[in-house]
Amino acid sequence: MIRLIATDLDGTLLHSDRTVSPRTRAALDAARAAGIEVVPVTARQPNGLRLIVEQAGFEGYAICGNGAYAIRLNPGGDHDTLFEEHLDVAAQTRLAHALLAARPEVRFASVRAGGSVFMGQEGYADLATYQDHKRHPHEMGRYSLAEVLAGSSLKFIARSPLVSPRELYAEVQKLGLDGFFATHSGAPFLEILAPGVHKAWGLARLCGLLGVERSEVLAFGDATNDAELLRWAGRGVAMANAEPEALAAADEVTLSNDEDGVAIVIEALLAGTEQAES
Repeated sequence: MIRLIATDLDGTLLHSDRTVSPRTRAALDAARAAGIEVVPVTARQPNGLRLIVEQAGFEGYAICGNGAYAIRLNPGGDHDTLFEEHLDVAAQTRLAHALLAARPEVRFASVRAGGSVFMGQEGYADLATYQDHKRHPHEMGRYSLAEVLAGSSLKFIARSPLVSPRELYAEVQKLGLDGFFATHSGAPFLEILAPGVHKAWGLARLCGLLGVERSEVLAFGDATNDAELLRWAGRGVAMANAEPEALAAADEVTLSNDEDGVAIVIEALLAGTEQAES
């Protein structure tokens, strides 16, 4: 029996215009009415999640920052921290200097204070748009690299104007360093967290607090950073538009985000069937 639905947002629950369709909202409402906990599990920070909470009717809990920060949602848009995990200064400093030796054009940013503080290195904001972090570039700051590295990060960000995140990820892997976990979500940068921290880590910890077994979790995702989540869940469903890593990790595939693939699976679940497009 499914007791918790964990869903990614961008490329999964949301249409490409970043909205929740009426069909998807109805499916989420029906799941909640059936007593199933519905939890967004996203790379976004709480400031970016607020835009979706009302559309999707989220209540209860949310996992942000790729698993590093879990919150309890409160009425009125406020939230309480359940747990958080930071990448330490030593690890991010080693990584930054080693990566700069290979790719001197890379710029970094540090997300801190529950996602409310964003410290972009000088030059980072020039590469960014509002949609990248759900904040305007003028709010990202223009800090020295030393200032960016001086405090631990919920999420440490590395970005190159010359190569894709997938190519930059390969550069990081070639460094042979440890002490962190690197991934990418389809956004134009790498996302670096504390070692062992990813969406599955955050969800497993939340499920432990709620007394939910792994076998009782249905998860949806589409991107590379969803692979651990889909692999961990009792039932992992990738979208038709998913990246290869997510497809390989999933138990099954539904229709795309723009075709309400999440809603299709939830509707079938609540109808007592096991059907999903594949």
